[in-house]
Amino acid sequence: MPKLAQVDASWTLFLDRDGVINERVMGGYVLHFNEFHFKQGVLDGAKELFGKFGRVIVVTNQQCVAKGLLTESDLSEIHRQMTEELWLHGAKVDQIFAALECKGEAPFMRKPNPGMARLAKEVFPEIDFSKSIMVGDTDSDILFGQALGMKTVLIETEEKTNVQADIQIKELSQLSEYI
Repeated sequence: MPKLAQVDASWTLFLDRDGVINERVMGGYVLHFNEFHFKQGVLDGAKELFGKFGRVIVVTNQQCVAKGLLTESDLSEIHRQMTEELWLHGAKVDQIFAALECKGEAPFMRKPNPGMARLAKEVFPEIDFSKSIMVGDTDSDILFGQALGMKTVLIETEEKTNVQADIQIKELSQLSEYI
């Protein structure tokens, strides 16, 4: 099988959240951690996969905050519990960036716009987008990565996609086979 990239500690892994790390709530949102269910293989495979990269960054569109369905504090608590569970399985997430606005509204941080990647680069200036992989399950995730010159990986879900990623896999843990 052809390799996507020869990854080392100079590389950054960008991950979408819903549909990649946890099961997506189709037509809804994860509003409490008891609704957050890790996707198959994530907890078991994250230590090996995340350990290959210098940085692991989560970039997630969360318009449920702008819609008033949960607060920023509630979202932060979901993310704290998510990262704690990953940490307990030996996997470290360096930073989570969340776009909180509704589609089409300022400040235009939502993927496919590159705002969250630019914030990541401000926090971690060593990030080189040409040495980064974006993993997502939607067209906007893949377009986000492509616009920044990243390698792109599509996780197959029930979400219909039209944009071609560099590779397509069924679950995040399979990425280790390609790097």
